[in-house]
Amino acid sequence: MTLSVSIRHRQGAFTLDAAFESRGRLIALFGPSGSGKSTLVNIIAGLIRPEQGRVAIGDRVLVDSASGQFVPPHRRRIGYVFQDARLFPHLSVAQNLRYGRWFTPTADRYVEPRAVIDLLGVGHLLERRPAMLSGGEKSRVAIGRALLASPKLILMDEPFASLDDARKAEIFPYIERLRDELNIPIVYVSHSVAEVARLATDVVVLSGGRVQSAGPAASVLSHAYVLPEVDPAEAGALVELELLEPDDGYGLSLLRSSGGVWRLPRIDAAPGTRHRARVRARDVMLATKRPAHVSALNMLAGTVAEIVDAGPSDVVVAIASGSDLISARITRRSLDQLALKPGSKAFALVKSVTLAGTGPAPAGDDRQ
Repeated sequence: MTLSVSIRHRQGAFTLDAAFESRGRLIALFGPSGSGKSTLVNIIAGLIRPEQGRVAIGDRVLVDSASGQFVPPHRRRIGYVFQDARLFPHLSVAQNLRYGRWFTPTADRYVEPRAVIDLLGVGHLLERRPAMLSGGEKSRVAIGRALLASPKLILMDEPFASLDDARKAEIFPYIERLRDELNIPIVYVSHSVAEVARLATDVVVLSGGRVQSAGPAASVLSHAYVLPEVDPAEAGALVELELLEPDDGYGLSLLRSSGGVWRLPRIDAAPGTRHRARVRARDVMLATKRPAHVSALNMLAGTVAEIVDAGPSDVVVAIASGSDLISARITRRSLDQLALKPGSKAFALVKSVTLAGTGPAPAGDDRQ
């Protein structure tokens, strides 16, 4: 299902002027604080009426300033998961979940409570009140409440901003299941490269109220270093891999990408499953000849595709290896010593220990 957005809206001194179209299953709105992410989400939800523009989900138009059309929030069939869970403290988990279903006409209900309870693993929590839940449990219940409204679209506005890394790691597998198992597009707001790299199928990068880049996650995030707001330490690439062997005898898994064979920290999954690794540019070394007697276990042969300035002393070198584009942040001195230029042959070296936190690759693309 296509999400089409083309709007212009002014709030005080800030102007949001954004347009994009996506058929991704999880569309990440990415950018720094103040870039317009939450404003854009609230426009999609109907909480803000834009001065001009159009928003549509498939063939259903939600806003069209040219014709004066504006569907009110309660008729948009959108599930909204906020930065805090916003559960009703006086209701049990079961009652909070049923609240999401209460206002949806029977004929429009397509999500069954038991399926959502099982999907999110909250069956053992049904009799508890929100005060007795952990942060991660509250987040799962909030997602379940949104799902039980049988929405046409789910909006998540930095839903895990208040959670620590351990609680986020607990929640991410459930988001991945929503992305891959339900035919409901998700718009996910974040300013974290790590979150976006793990979860997104598509990325829309906002800066100063405008769309700087939009498209498939692997393509957009491979060039994130060109945005000044992005922490250079977080720039890098996404690589999709097929699991060959779960354990090589050293607690590492053997995987294959289009560019070669990789060893990553053990992945508890079946051979043949697809996975996604985020390779940060700061974790990649380059060589012009295949090195021997080095600790880095991942060596990918490729060709220099581009070289981009990254500061007074650094550059980012993009290596094309198979269909992947692996970025390495190196000094200008190293660039000169290696005599690298577009078209040069090179090897990208990546330590296995830098590749923790790998997630499953999104299920097969259905955008045809």
